[in-house]
Amino acid sequence: MNPLLIVVVVVVGVIGLVFFTVLITFFQLYIRALASGASVGLMSLVGMKLRRVNAGVIVDSRIMAVKSGLNISTNELETHYLAGGNVVHVVQALIAANKANIPLSFQQATAIDLAGRDILAAVRTSVNPKVIDCPDPTKGSATVAAVAMDGIQLKAKARVTVRTNIRTLVGGATEETIIARVGEGIVTTIGSAESHKRVLENPDSISKVVLARGLDAGTAFEILSIDIADVDVGENIGAQLQIKQAEADKQIAQARAEERRAMAMAREQEMRAQVVEMRARVVEAEAEVPRAMAEAFRSGNLGIMDYYRMKNVMADTDMRTSISKMDGGEEQQPVKK
Repeated sequence: MNPLLIVVVVVVGVIGLVFFTVLITFFQLYIRALASGASVGLMSLVGMKLRRVNAGVIVDSRIMAVKSGLNISTNELETHYLAGGNVVHVVQALIAANKANIPLSFQQATAIDLAGRDILAAVRTSVNPKVIDCPDPTKGSATVAAVAMDGIQLKAKARVTVRTNIRTLVGGATEETIIARVGEGIVTTIGSAESHKRVLENPDSISKVVLARGLDAGTAFEILSIDIADVDVGENIGAQLQIKQAEADKQIAQARAEERRAMAMAREQEMRAQVVEMRARVVEAEAEVPRAMAEAFRSGNLGIMDYYRMKNVMADTDMRTSISKMDGGEEQQPVKK
């Protein structure tokens, strides 16, 4: 056989084998898209395979879009797929938005999806508003505690009905911001009330004040209503503060009294020391008397008779003193009849 003919036959065979393989691989997808009116070229399917794109996801998404009246090209779907987006959720969100007459373009939907937000859940929430508990019981306390001006603590729980605002979904704050703002509004409203009884009598005053503050500004949601689910009376914070203040004042007074007591004791010790010192001086002065008398004897200023007369006078004085002490100490005996 002619070698050239052999080469031609081999090349044709290889091309035929490749075409048959491609036909077997993508024929089902091609026929399904064609039968659904959302035709996708066979070469486009081959290109998806080469670009490592899940052709089944793209074809199914295009069929859903076309059947719902949306004209989304396979190129746009592929681009979003390669960017890491969720093609199925985007198409489902566009379909839901179209049915609900919510303005949402393919560019907006893909941007929201690539930003990490669940576009399908956002559209569903926009159609069917959801209720957010404030505070979130799964992340801490189940109530918001605040103290009225009369010192009584109130514990409130609110339910916030919101729906998604598609226009501010990208860059808008999440549910945590809504919960924090509503909690702050509850605390401010209760704290500004003159009496806790007024809040208990009219709990919807909290929701009115909080709702009027425009807490949904800059968030991805629109607040429809704020309902106070429960208000309970807590502790008497004012009384507790007064008790603690009284205890602190008591401790301060005790400390001052202890300080004065310590100063008095120190003064007493000082006075005792002074008494001992004065006694020592008296003893010292008395010790000088015999010396002075001896000097008087030596100098001739004092005679023996003068000395004896002085001793007699001293003895007489001591006797009189003893007698006076004995008379003053005797107790009168009762007269017996």
